[in-house]
Amino acid sequence: MSTSTTTAPVTRAGTKLTLPVAALALAIAVTVQLIGQLKIDLGIGSIIIFPMVWGLILGLLTSVQKFRPLGLDLQRVAAALVGVAVFLLVARLAFNIGPSLPSLIKAGPALLLQEIGHLLGTVVLALPLAVLLRMGKATVGATFSLDREPSFAMVSEKYGPDSDQYRGVLAMYVFGTLFGAVFITLLTSLVANWKIFDPLALAMGAGVGSGSMMAASAASIIGAYPGDQEAILAMAAISNLITTVLGVYVGIYVALPLADRFYRFLTRKQTARETAAVTAGAPAERTQADIDREEAQADANRKFREQVAASSAAITLPLWLSLSVLTVLGVATASIAAKGFSWSIVGGYAILLALVLFSLLLARITRKISAIVFITTIGAFISSPWFFGAEPLNAMVKTVDFLSIATVMLTLAGLSLGKDIPLLKNIGWKIIPVGLLAITASFLLSTVIAEFALGLWH
Repeated sequence: MSTSTTTAPVTRAGTKLTLPVAALALAIAVTVQLIGQLKIDLGIGSIIIFPMVWGLILGLLTSVQKFRPLGLDLQRVAAALVGVAVFLLVARLAFNIGPSLPSLIKAGPALLLQEIGHLLGTVVLALPLAVLLRMGKATVGATFSLDREPSFAMVSEKYGPDSDQYRGVLAMYVFGTLFGAVFITLLTSLVANWKIFDPLALAMGAGVGSGSMMAASAASIIGAYPGDQEAILAMAAISNLITTVLGVYVGIYVALPLADRFYRFLTRKQTARETAAVTAGAPAERTQADIDREEAQADANRKFREQVAASSAAITLPLWLSLSVLTVLGVATASIAAKGFSWSIVGGYAILLALVLFSLLLARITRKISAIVFITTIGAFISSPWFFGAEPLNAMVKTVDFLSIATVMLTLAGLSLGKDIPLLKNIGWKIIPVGLLAITASFLLSTVIAEFALGLWH
């Protein structure tokens, strides 16, 4: 969760807290990787459940079980490892972008146009449902975007951290964290197996702005189109990067104002009735009941933020420790995926680690460009046909299975999620249908737009 949403102190944890988490994650990740994927026929299509989804579920069950639940500090360590695992995932994706740059350039206009689908899916479809369910002003925060951490800053600046709109962002964030990756895996697998969309269009639709959801969605598309794995991963990564980079500007200047105005338009009759009631003789001044209700709501908002702060208080791990743990976990799962250990996998991880460390250094020097942008840009270049050393680098990195990194990341994410369960009591059931519709509509509309755009520019 974004640091802007919490005032909790940052603590430092050493190997004493990290080793138990690493051991649990290794046991779960290796187990689910050995189990492999499961294909389920639903009649209207089939879905494929990948090891990373099993890892997420088993991690969550381990973290919340009552016999010996995972301690809060251990869950925070898992969350800290997830933050670093994202860099390795992006680095691996960058090596899919480079070889596919010629086709990505051709699809350029389609990549930009399909971003409209993410905007329409949330605001045009999910927002009316939230209004119908009477979510109140929290509707605006919950439905203006699927983007993750940046949404907090946008809504907090415009409406304040005590607002209903801010509470809506929190609700959607927790929903997406707990259920987003699992749901989009099932959804994408079902749609991909219909075989009615171009796999590249599906990959574009997968870039919803969340790294874990994008990885889960891309894995399902690869399950239906295994021969197009490189292109699918590259397209999904680029689409997700565009959504993330443009998401802040689109959110501030387009999505949030549009959602606010659309909400006021849809609730205008209700507002008119309230105004008419005042005109007809209802007291113009606030009653004691109104004051009590506002104070109770403000108190509820304060307690909600305190719960979020308590559950997301950050633990900072030394970078060498995080990367060491993730490398051990990654090499183990990648070896299972490759059906045997090889030093090429170790070499591939060494290249990914070098890319991550160099990009983090550049990000620290510039202070204005994120490490993810550097990782993606540099990784794409050194793996592209235009770099003299691309061939040996690609050969080494390709031995590291992309889905094995996603399995490690989502297993750790599952182990960190137990701390967020209490927040569900504050969300209420209404966010569930709204969240499911927002994810579904965002993915499907983006895919449909990309399908037509690809047809125009190919």
